[in-house]
Amino acid sequence: MSGGLLEVKMEYTTSVDIGTVTSLLSNMTSESSCALVDSTVENMVFGGYYILVFLLALNGNALALWVFSRQRGTSSPANVFLLHLAVADLSYVIILPIRATYHLTGGHWPFGEVPCRLAGYLFYVNMYASLYFLACVAGDRYLAVVHAVRSLNVRRARYAHIISFMLWVLVTVSMAPLLLTQQTAEVEGMTVCLQLYREKASHKALFSLAIAFTPPFLSTLSCYLLIIHSLRKGSRLEPQLKLRALRTIGLVMLIYMVCFLPYHASRATFILGYAHPEVSCQTRRGLSLANRLTSSLTCLNGALDPLVYLFGAEKFRGTVKKLFCKDRAGGSGATSGGEMKGTHESSISAKSEF
Repeated sequence: MSGGLLEVKMEYTTSVDIGTVTSLLSNMTSESSCALVDSTVENMVFGGYYILVFLLALNGNALALWVFSRQRGTSSPANVFLLHLAVADLSYVIILPIRATYHLTGGHWPFGEVPCRLAGYLFYVNMYASLYFLACVAGDRYLAVVHAVRSLNVRRARYAHIISFMLWVLVTVSMAPLLLTQQTAEVEGMTVCLQLYREKASHKALFSLAIAFTPPFLSTLSCYLLIIHSLRKGSRLEPQLKLRALRTIGLVMLIYMVCFLPYHASRATFILGYAHPEVSCQTRRGLSLANRLTSSLTCLNGALDPLVYLFGAEKFRGTVKKLFCKDRAGGSGATSGGEMKGTHESSISAKSEF
């Protein structure tokens, strides 16, 4: 797992020649055949997209962080991992406004060197922290459903916090090289932040890229396939809870397929094809645009993760219902009490898990 998180470290330690990158970008912008997409339209679309994602992700994850932080005493391991997932999302969401500004000003970076490095650093920290925390949630759900009795002594919030702390140390340290190298360059009178989309990469990063994505993806997929098999074969979950479980599984896999899989597939293609001498300028432009599009999709996980909290954490769902329905229901003590009571039932029934 530690090797997997070293993609960026390997990329930046092997290809940090800013002069070469600047020359490459200058050549690209000077060739009209590369401009297959109207840059003005492209920048407006990206800028508006980042603002929309910022508003959705900020509100959803701030609410989630507030709810989970109030459940320390009785929190389940899954809720602990979701709490840290919300922190990871917020750590990157706060950077989206300046990323939007970069596009809305026509691809000019007015914020200086340090914010450029920080923007790329938080991008990778968020992406890989999200990947591994979602994998941890999948592993916890697997234990709760398939090995409910045998996992009682293992599935504790204290252990989940320890695992989360270790993951944070691993991710932040592995991404640290991003903060140490210059990432801005002057291209045709404009300051470009090379950190945002990593439009130059070493072939050596391909192996590290595969390791970075494959373990959490396969772990999550395997856990959820085993859960589905257990649910179909027969489990102690009630039909309604089975449906909630399947919805949660489907939503998490959707996040992987929409936010993470396209980026890593496109990134691998970009690394293999962009610097190839036989690749035309038009193909390079297409690879660069695909790299930007899929990179922007990874930001969408910050807006989709609150849906995982809503479907996957009963306490979160109960609190949201209480917040938004109390006026119509007059504070509905019976409903809230039922929701809270369900969260204290044993993990054998798995009601607190879905």
